[in-house]
Amino acid sequence: MAFDLTLRQLRYFVAAAQTGQFSMAAANEHVSQSAITNAVLALESGVGTRLFERLPQGVALTPDGQDFYNHARRVLDAARDAIHKPPFRSHDMRGIVRIAASYTVLGYFLPELLARFRATYPLIDFDLRDMERADIESAVLAGDIEIGVVLLSNVENLNRFGRQVLIRSRRQLWVAPTHPLAQLDAPSLKDIAAHPYILITVDEGEQSTLRYWKKKRIEPNIAFRTSSMEALRGLVAHGFGVTVLSDMVFRPWSLEGKRIEARPILDAVPQMDAGMIWLKGARLSGPATALQQFLIHACGG
Repeated sequence: MAFDLTLRQLRYFVAAAQTGQFSMAAANEHVSQSAITNAVLALESGVGTRLFERLPQGVALTPDGQDFYNHARRVLDAARDAIHKPPFRSHDMRGIVRIAASYTVLGYFLPELLARFRATYPLIDFDLRDMERADIESAVLAGDIEIGVVLLSNVENLNRFGRQVLIRSRRQLWVAPTHPLAQLDAPSLKDIAAHPYILITVDEGEQSTLRYWKKKRIEPNIAFRTSSMEALRGLVAHGFGVTVLSDMVFRPWSLEGKRIEARPILDAVPQMDAGMIWLKGARLSGPATALQQFLIHACGG
């Protein structure tokens, strides 16, 4: 049975899925909580299945909900791309873009955007390199790379570059549903410090994490260090410890399918900014300019 589906309903559903709370989704979308609830109920009625599991602390996607979320994201992305018409847009533009990205943005942020760009500019190829942030900076300054996509929060002297934030991702506590901290709506760093902490080390994760802990004059109780995001998820999901990481890399389950929940933190914890850098004052090639403007548009900048 057909039903009327609106982009607004999809947007509200995606917001709820990404935040795990109808109230937080409403705040992010600047609407009432009832608007989010009604949109989700209408979608669930239309597709004939539950999209969310209602939990004491929020909501979590059901398996059907996860599948619907993937489709909803693609629909919203396609709608956004359809109205992206910069003056220089040309489907037959040819060339190569020299681009580098660091571990986190390459693994959790960039691939889908590059796929969408290729659908718009099928004749532009990528010279894509996986590099450390400091090496990307050097390559951009030397002109070897046209665009670097990095965690801007880690760049020490941003004024050396042209730059654009693409995503600002809040940091939250990751915790197993049965963990004592999962019972708190907004634990503080002091609360978190009383429990074993799992520290990610890739993309300067240790330095950026300890920086804001140090500002609060609190030390996390580090039980494990790992460079593997999947190992970290598994340890958190099985209750070996907790961690604080950004929403950009959050997924509410481990590889084994064990649940992970996210909680806002009472203290002011800096968000993680990911974005582009390029050689300040340089004239980018046509393909590089197309990618630069596409990423700004696709990320809502």
